[in-house]
Amino acid sequence: MSPSFILIHPPISKPCEPPAGVASIAGALLANDIDCKIIDLNIESIYYLANQTPQLINDTWTQRAYKNIYRHLRHLRDFSIYQQLDTYNRAIKDINRVLEKSIIRNSIKISLSNYHDFHLSPIRRSDLLKAMNYPEKNPLHQFWENKLNCLKNNRISGVGVSINYLSQALCGFSIIGLVRRIWPDIPIWVGGGLISSWINRSGNSQLFDVPNVCFVSGPGEPHLFNFFNIKTERPAEIANYDDIYHHQYLSPGFVLPFSASRGCYWRKCAFCPECSEKISYINVPQEMILQSLNILIQKYQPSMIHFLDNALSPKLLKTIIQNPPKVPWYGFTRVTKHLTDPEFCRALKKSGCVMLKLGIESGDQRVLTQMKKGLDISLAQKALQAIHESGIGTYTYFLFGTPYETEDSFHKTFTFMIDTHQWIDFMNLAIFNLPINSREANQLNVYPFYDADLSLYVNFDHPFHLNRSTIRQYIKHIKKNTHLSRIIQNNPITFTSNHAPFFVQK
Repeated sequence: MSPSFILIHPPISKPCEPPAGVASIAGALLANDIDCKIIDLNIESIYYLANQTPQLINDTWTQRAYKNIYRHLRHLRDFSIYQQLDTYNRAIKDINRVLEKSIIRNSIKISLSNYHDFHLSPIRRSDLLKAMNYPEKNPLHQFWENKLNCLKNNRISGVGVSINYLSQALCGFSIIGLVRRIWPDIPIWVGGGLISSWINRSGNSQLFDVPNVCFVSGPGEPHLFNFFNIKTERPAEIANYDDIYHHQYLSPGFVLPFSASRGCYWRKCAFCPECSEKISYINVPQEMILQSLNILIQKYQPSMIHFLDNALSPKLLKTIIQNPPKVPWYGFTRVTKHLTDPEFCRALKKSGCVMLKLGIESGDQRVLTQMKKGLDISLAQKALQAIHESGIGTYTYFLFGTPYETEDSFHKTFTFMIDTHQWIDFMNLAIFNLPINSREANQLNVYPFYDADLSLYVNFDHPFHLNRSTIRQYIKHIKKNTHLSRIIQNNPITFTSNHAPFFVQK
């Protein structure tokens, strides 16, 4: 049977695991007897570029990288390279070098995690429309056209394009333009995390006035059910990865992305998009979670489960302990009292947990309280120790430059890092960006970062005069510390937390 609906995942996003959003929609459509096909143009474009002879090989690095490209790609799918960080980093840098040099135009730079056009901005509406109206100007256009033309004579009822990150925006709109040329009359739905944020920010779903193209916020399933006139969807809607399961994603084995909930169960943190965008928390019943997860595990035999939840709730963690998936897993969770209990952490480890991502943000309790994090900093210290000593890796996030932070706050955070460094495996240091629709933005003097109309963030006058250059100096100071620099250097380049669990897995 020819596919009636096409789901497209555009470049560029980290090609280490299959796209969960389109797989979820595919599962819902197939459960309701709607035939569909997933096309992951992200991973396929990466391999297409890797197979191209670089346009200019006039330096030793490019020559070496091109010579070793297939070996590097193969090694990233093997566990052994994750025991050698230097070898891993060299492979990533070489692959990025080949991707960069495979493009003729100096105005475009492609890597494993980003697509950058020096002439077009992904946060400028007019530039996105240019990308859509002139898809042939994208260096990947010919590859995409050949791929989609193979389906040109099939019975196609519609196309969905999922754009989750800014790094996908320009390619995503170019693909929309190409689809409109190949199938001028079919409807196109464009959704994903980035599109949802743009719509929620503006309150307007008609961001782009494009005939036959519908931009949607939130889950795409209801919009497609309405289009296909599905009145009562069947309950057993399980993500379907059949079309993309055999793609050679750059991880050892098949990494299964899995969401046990949508939104965040806490939903109180200042500056959080879940609050400003009014995203509801949808908690899937525990029995359904286990049933879906077990079916997916049996079907795809994953080497790792990546829980995509904004925060794994204590209730869900207990459910996993009681019903271990028998597959290594990792995910993001809030620091709660449960994680200070060594016995609870050992049970998590026994269930297959190899790494937890933890948003600590600040070592100053005053800042955490004003941010409504619901986190006691002394509890965070105990949790880091209990998690680490149980054998679970810790990937910690720290945020600098919030409106509540002072110079004294920075020193408290720095001290917290030093005091807990022996229990931290990976560390992410970020500079704060103020969401344009946050409540706090109305209380500060704000101004644009760029001359762009789709930016989700604004710059602001810091109440304590901690501008971005000052924050960068603080972060440089952190990186000079012997203990902390070793942790920061442990962070896998490009893939960061997506590949980190393979470095701690035992």
